[in-house]
Amino acid sequence: MVSVTPTARTIESTAESLQEDLTRLEIQKQALERELAAVTAHLGSVQRALDALQALMPGAGPAATPPGPVDAPSPAKPKPARASASAAPADEPPARAGGSDDAGKTYGKLTEQILAYFAKAGDAEIRARDVASALGRDTDSGNINAVRSTLDRLVGASRVQRVGRGLYRAVKP
Repeated sequence: MVSVTPTARTIESTAESLQEDLTRLEIQKQALERELAAVTAHLGSVQRALDALQALMPGAGPAATPPGPVDAPSPAKPKPARASASAAPADEPPARAGGSDDAGKTYGKLTEQILAYFAKAGDAEIRARDVASALGRDTDSGNINAVRSTLDRLVGASRVQRVGRGLYRAVKP
């Protein structure tokens, strides 16, 4: 019969606890890496849009354009353990000047999906999370935040109304 000492039990329980922590932290790391990728993509889109707008401003020359942010070294790439839609590239390209429709604005895929969803929704008040869910973009907080950011831009462009905290409605023509 093998006798286990109290010290051995303590070491065993500590090892089990650390293994659980390791698993939890790896999952959290993957989620944060996906969210960082979404934020980085959004940052790039905003920077490109700002650069395009500054180029269109009267009197804007090379000296009038402030330098862009310095690229920080990127963290280690997430392990391709799971292929998921949450690690998708930028949700939409920046608006381009000189387009043919809608007063020169060209919208990205996410924006078009949201506008189509609100066109079908009619006069209903809809939560951002419900829009994300309907578009299949409710897999993580990064995707839901991309939908919220796009909704906020659409509110600013008067394409969608904010009717309450987190509630949106299609703009009546």
